[in-house]
Amino acid sequence: MDVKSMCEGYREEIIKRLGELVSINSEQSEAEADAPFGKGPKEALHAALDMLEKDGLKTVNLDNYIGYGEMGEGDQLIAIVGHLDVVPARREDGWNTDPYTMVEKDGILYGRGVSDDKGGVVASMIAMKVIKDMNIPVNKRIRLIMGCNEETGSACLKYYVDHDEQPDYGFTPDGDFPCINGEKGIMDAHYVSRKTNIIDIDGGTAGNIVCSSCYIVVEKCSFSKKKLEDYFNNNNIEFEVVDQDEAVKITVQGVAAHASTPTLGVNAISYLLTGLKEAGFQDPFVDFYCSRIGLNTNGEGLGLNLKDEYSDLTLNCGYIHMNDGVISGNIDVRFPVTMTGKQIVKACSKYLEDEGGEIIVDSTHDPLYYSPDSPLIQSLCDAYTEVTGDERDPLVIGGGTYAKGINNTVAFGCAFPDVDYKIHNANEWCPVDDLVKQVEIYVAGILKLLEL
Repeated sequence: MDVKSMCEGYREEIIKRLGELVSINSEQSEAEADAPFGKGPKEALHAALDMLEKDGLKTVNLDNYIGYGEMGEGDQLIAIVGHLDVVPARREDGWNTDPYTMVEKDGILYGRGVSDDKGGVVASMIAMKVIKDMNIPVNKRIRLIMGCNEETGSACLKYYVDHDEQPDYGFTPDGDFPCINGEKGIMDAHYVSRKTNIIDIDGGTAGNIVCSSCYIVVEKCSFSKKKLEDYFNNNNIEFEVVDQDEAVKITVQGVAAHASTPTLGVNAISYLLTGLKEAGFQDPFVDFYCSRIGLNTNGEGLGLNLKDEYSDLTLNCGYIHMNDGVISGNIDVRFPVTMTGKQIVKACSKYLEDEGGEIIVDSTHDPLYYSPDSPLIQSLCDAYTEVTGDERDPLVIGGGTYAKGINNTVAFGCAFPDVDYKIHNANEWCPVDDLVKQVEIYVAGILKLLEL
């Protein structure tokens, strides 16, 4: 039996395993003594390790931070590094189905994590099963490492690196095909304002998602209602204006997207605040936000309209809150691979504060870059081409993956070119055919790495 047929033979097993993992809400929650990222991520890790143990792999759980299953022999280690945690998902965010009950319709699976990244983890599990079924010499150890908080900081991977073995070659099924040879750097920041006439404001669920819904409460007669409505209508923005005694509540609906591709979304925070300013609302914080951020996703208001030969800088605000009269929110910047975090901080330093607010830089993570000619990149790209017949150059992306935190590792799939899987959005989906194809590509990729 050829490899393609062997992979196809596991179609129903892929659906079964993925359905089990999707049914576990593995958003990070409050830490407990034996669950550093909350009950959900721990439960997902235990379920996945149980699957690998039943496959006959040696399994290790590193204190519920992260775990792995291993097969093969040898001094060298091939690592596949995926994550079992997910970004928040709520039915009211626009889901047509319960995000934590996987649904199959016309050969397509819907549910939080079917693409990012439980689908990639399951495809990797099955690829290891296929290699076992092939009964070929495995001269290196192959280890599937599964983390529990990639979406909220990757402390799980740091725990692994601090306590276990670095790979000689590795990939994470959490990017794009054919292969990722560069990941932009990331600057995380937040803004704070105590000078505002806003009564209340709240929107967004996570820093790495374009905000899809935001509301604000302000005094009546503090802006032109007609100008506000005209602005929203002219920009095709869904909105609602509701009177509340002496105040008015305005709600804007946007479109979620991954923070690394903010142009694919519609930021509800930015349109709401920009619309209010256009309608004549006078407020120090609104002026600050519109001048520093506004509708731009290129960082222009912070002096960060930067690019290199590979990519442009992007900026996203994922959430905003108000507590005790203080407004705060996040800023997520993805910067080009030829630049450093120090350069980015220096470039924006004189734009970080005025009377309406302050931006505080929390951290920077420098880019990741491998030459397209490196053996690792060439091997994985060749595997993709052999299976699909599609010849493409490796990519530079804005998304940050586990590859930044572990040696000799790059992102390899699981997204196929020019397909929007609604990652970090409502109605995340993945065709079963794509998952089967991923398995075949990962089998080819592992075999290529065994030859190095």
